[in-house]
Amino acid sequence: MLRAGIVGLPNVGKSTLFNALVANAKAQAANFPFCTIEPNVGVVAVPDERLDVLAKISSSEQIVPTRFEFVDIAGLVKGASQGEGLGNQFLSHIREVDAIVHVVRCFENDDIIHVSGSVDPARDIEVINLELALADLSQVDRRIDRTRKQARTNKEAKIELDALEKLSAALNEGKAARQVSFTEEEAAAISAFGLLTQKPIIYAANVSEDDLATGNQWVENVRQIAAQDNAQVVIVSAQVESELVDLPPEDREDFLQSLGVAEGGLKSLIRATYELLGLRTFLTTGPKETRAWTIRAGMLAPQAAGAIHSDFERGFIRAETVAYKDLVASGNMVAAKEKGLVRSEGKDYVVQEGDVMLFRFNV
Repeated sequence: MLRAGIVGLPNVGKSTLFNALVANAKAQAANFPFCTIEPNVGVVAVPDERLDVLAKISSSEQIVPTRFEFVDIAGLVKGASQGEGLGNQFLSHIREVDAIVHVVRCFENDDIIHVSGSVDPARDIEVINLELALADLSQVDRRIDRTRKQARTNKEAKIELDALEKLSAALNEGKAARQVSFTEEEAAAISAFGLLTQKPIIYAANVSEDDLATGNQWVENVRQIAAQDNAQVVIVSAQVESELVDLPPEDREDFLQSLGVAEGGLKSLIRATYELLGLRTFLTTGPKETRAWTIRAGMLAPQAAGAIHSDFERGFIRAETVAYKDLVASGNMVAAKEKGLVRSEGKDYVVQEGDVMLFRFNV
């Protein structure tokens, strides 16, 4: 299961957001730095309205959404790359996730202490990104020292050295590793390093409930910074989401409408993070269950079958496939087949987002 790590300075709303994400998480949310020491992990269901529609068509007994993990990582501070604030421990937690959700404080509240004394998203982002870059730079420079001698006689080491020198130059200029262009061979040479600034990132602008519908100037500042990194920004209110968790489902829609939004920011954040991880969903449906399955973008039909069971991949024959929209428009699978919308796809078929699939295989 892929993991997204929630990072940021202390007291920006990370743990409150995490608690709302997983609803039953046990992360402590308190008004002091480092209230989260060990990373809390929660499994989150990806919102997908298509499942309800397919379940009605198939009269399914149950619905099973796809899921991935969020990890609540303790707040970083200036100097974390040098060990400040248990920085080395926290940075190692970030190294273990597949993507970063950077929570940025975009709200004013005198009752919640900011570690720097004021709200300034640009400064906060710079602090976090600088610490991640410094940690990467230290790792890269150490590796350069080890690789330089080998590169004189070893072709693979020379390729790695070229990539490392590109990284060192970029990091010294304040760029992230994900902003550096590599050849295919160079990318492969550094793929196992787990560089912090190479991980894809999304910014979660944490606002007060009054700004959830429209954002504010702080959010615009975050968007300007994110644009330079080709990163996405999602507006979310940890305060609102924590209140939604305690409301009965029937009252949540009215509460959100009173704030001028159709849904809370968490659903948008979950979807955006899912896409950031390079994930895609295919669907299966029948009387027993309608289910969403997670695969990597670009996976072939046999690999998708293997997501259900390894036997399906080993004995793969074909996949009866119909696009979700075509199935819904037809009303049911029988009608979709009569219209010629259900295709028989072989081993070379690249599974598309929203494909509804039935696999044929040899036992």
